[in-house]
Amino acid sequence: MSEKKYTREDIVRIVKDEEIDFIRLQFSDIFGILKNVAITADQLEKALDNKCMFDGSSVEGFVRIEESDMYLYPDYDSFVIFPWNQEKGKAARLICDVYTAEGEPFMGDPRNVLKKVCAEAAEMGYTFNVGPECEFFLFQLDEHGKPTTKSNDNGSYFDLGPTDPGETVRQEMVLALEDMGFEIEASHHEVAPAQHEIDFKYDDAVSAADNIMTFKLAVKTIAQKNNLYATFMPKPIKGIAGSGMHVNMSLADKDGKNIFADDKDPMGLSKVAYHFIAGIMKHAAAMAAITNPLVNSYKRLVPGYEAPVYVAWSATNRSPLVRIPSARGNSTRIELRNPDPSATPHLALAVCLAAGLDGIKNKLELCDSVDRNIFTMTEEEREEANVGTLPYRLLDAINLMKKDDVICNALGEHVVTKYTEAKLKEWEEYRTSVSQWELDEYLAKY
Repeated sequence: MSEKKYTREDIVRIVKDEEIDFIRLQFSDIFGILKNVAITADQLEKALDNKCMFDGSSVEGFVRIEESDMYLYPDYDSFVIFPWNQEKGKAARLICDVYTAEGEPFMGDPRNVLKKVCAEAAEMGYTFNVGPECEFFLFQLDEHGKPTTKSNDNGSYFDLGPTDPGETVRQEMVLALEDMGFEIEASHHEVAPAQHEIDFKYDDAVSAADNIMTFKLAVKTIAQKNNLYATFMPKPIKGIAGSGMHVNMSLADKDGKNIFADDKDPMGLSKVAYHFIAGIMKHAAAMAAITNPLVNSYKRLVPGYEAPVYVAWSATNRSPLVRIPSARGNSTRIELRNPDPSATPHLALAVCLAAGLDGIKNKLELCDSVDRNIFTMTEEEREEANVGTLPYRLLDAINLMKKDDVICNALGEHVVTKYTEAKLKEWEEYRTSVSQWELDEYLAKY
């Protein structure tokens, strides 16, 4: 974990000195939707003593009404003052872990799930470091304030204003994030019109997942301030690229040294790195229910729009699932390209780590890299190269997840049960709905 930043006394003092009116105690449900209990400054010390209770039965995927009392345990180091809406009462936040009334970590809390897998890595001597790349679209609102898929932006990759009118809004997002302690490494227009990416510095896995949640909140808040809507929906528009959340991963030892690096290897990768990649590839299809959690996610995972479809790896091209970026030494990392930003970040990183650790523990052998464009290969060529495929739809992903013991053990029985129930319901709703495409295609024909 990152170095300790705040004590209890620090937070009490800052809230008083900065005249903060409200503190938002934040946590996430199993679908990555941010929740919070807002308290006034008068209640802060009670909250810092882990005595803030809430009704867990009101949160989707948590608990039944007869076992609903749950407690929020704030992570002091997550304290940050929001840089917006200060004229309506200054607000700060604390990210919390969810605990049961018996004082045990609640394993329906995604943060606790990730902490459990990170503890397993720590026992093996590893810290899991993650650098996410989050893409999103900026769309206009209609006259009722509802989001549309319309935009005045005709920009493409790395374009700038006036082609990209969202540039000034993106700059405002970057400044707000920096005010909240983010180290922004890059921000740019993405491939599709109205699509953007902001990249921030890697961190340990729990902090990185927390940062993704904070990032999404900040991006949506600044967009709304500018009368726009920021969406992390994976594929909002047919015929253009969808939004991904590439996950850059590495393992460090107790001294902070990157153990994926080995300058004696022809590719600069250690045996541990090869085993980790093998684990990721073995479990990639079963992980998809978590890394690509929506019916809509699978409309992004199609050939022709930059998103990976095939389970392969390479250091030289971007069509496979796993890419090895060119940086080496302490910057050596692997990039998993299929996750999208609708994923619950703590759960997505938990399954990635569990898959990689399985590869290390069982010394899984990695197949040869595929250093050509997989999309142009024939089916026979892909079979010969041992190239698998990701699931084509959410139903298949859920069924694969349920059969994978490594992924299910990482998530825990509670999350697997509740998540599966909800996603099967989502699939059934989708399966039985009649789309505009079907009406356009069939209504007048038959």
